[in-house]
Amino acid sequence: MTATVPGPALDRAETGADRVAGGTAVLDRHRRRRIALLYTGLVGALVVAILVAGGSGQLTIPLSEILGSIAHRLGIDAGPMPSHPNGEYTLWNVRFSRIAMAVIVGGSLAVAGAAMQGVFGNPLAEPSVVGVSSGAAVAAGVAIVFSLRFAGDWSIPVCAFIGGLATTLLVYALSRSDGRTEVVTLVLTGIAVNAVAGALLALLMFLGDTQARESIVFWQLGSLNGSRWTYVVVVAPLAVAGVVIALACARSLDLLALGERSARHLGVNVEGLRIVLIVVVALLTAAAVSFCGIVAFVGLIVPHLVRMVTGPGHRTLLIASFLAGALVLICADTVARTAVAYTDLPLGMLTSLVGGPFFFWLLRRTRRTSGGWA
Repeated sequence: MTATVPGPALDRAETGADRVAGGTAVLDRHRRRRIALLYTGLVGALVVAILVAGGSGQLTIPLSEILGSIAHRLGIDAGPMPSHPNGEYTLWNVRFSRIAMAVIVGGSLAVAGAAMQGVFGNPLAEPSVVGVSSGAAVAAGVAIVFSLRFAGDWSIPVCAFIGGLATTLLVYALSRSDGRTEVVTLVLTGIAVNAVAGALLALLMFLGDTQARESIVFWQLGSLNGSRWTYVVVVAPLAVAGVVIALACARSLDLLALGERSARHLGVNVEGLRIVLIVVVALLTAAAVSFCGIVAFVGLIVPHLVRMVTGPGHRTLLIASFLAGALVLICADTVARTAVAYTDLPLGMLTSLVGGPFFFWLLRRTRRTSGGWA
């Protein structure tokens, strides 16, 4: 038997393989480092934004007093307490509850947008495509015009939540045929249902009195004014459940990005995945808008910007989107309540002023890349 002696060709092949493996390892290390830096930056910026938002407003609270108040709440006797008689109450019962709601709403809308873009395979998709926002607006309008008080102060949020979920399920049922749901059909059905919802909302404004019209308009513009801890306690579990389910579907979304046929060959139940994620998107969006009205463009802008840094992997994308969405909405809400003295600007107006030009840029950029991921 003749022994095989490694020749120059085999040596070159092994050397080439080693170089490829080494290059892949370097790329993985760079990607992990970039993601770690992104997480660290987002968490740090979020903490800074929370502290700035807590101290900003008609009653200015210094940073040292904010930290001292937090320390005392944690049982640590360190730092000064708010010197103003109403400082402690304002900080914990007005501002921190509003900040907590901003974190939940911004994070929920961003995760819903990332999931929707993964389901549709298009970076231009956002939660309103399936009619959840318009359905919530119509249901809230019904509660306002007809003065529904079956749940007291909770009547409008409850109606908005139910309306958002019901509209999404209606869009999905109308677009389903022969046990399947085509993405194009779902989008077109959503557009039609949104148009009908807009007409119904116009009818409600016609039927209502001046006060009802103003209430509907301001609800549509969006605001975190009046957020309370009781609202946060209700919305938080829904947001956590939606985010956890979306993270559980992250690997399937990665496979779906390869194409429906490839995903099916790799064991993904594409139709079941779409059903689950559309329900998750409806849950997150309905929970968010039910208490603060419609906040536009967060679900579109944030996931797309985050994807530019993280790449297409959905687990990292969803986590970073939640942090970035929370950061964006805290900053927007801080501007909304401090830009004009004694006035609370509509939150949805501010996000639209930023999101509109960004959406136009995104359309042009997407057209240049033939509709591919950024």
